[in-house]
Amino acid sequence: MTAAAVGAIAGAAVILGKRSLVDIPTLMIGLITFGVLVKLRKVPEPVLILIAGVIGLLLHHGNP
Repeated sequence: MTAAAVGAIAGAAVILGKRSLVDIPTLMIGLITFGVLVKLRKVPEPVLILIAGVIGLLLHHGNP
């Protein structure tokens, strides 16, 4: 059952990644976030989500 859950989560991550990483700024945010998760294991994921969201809003402010 655990392998099935991991597979479902991985599949969802791939689909969400394809839909959200559509330009250079979002790709860079994603790569940097992934790097921070891999290198700095003590950073809570909600903090990274908040920081990445704020950066995304600042980069795309005024661009529909």
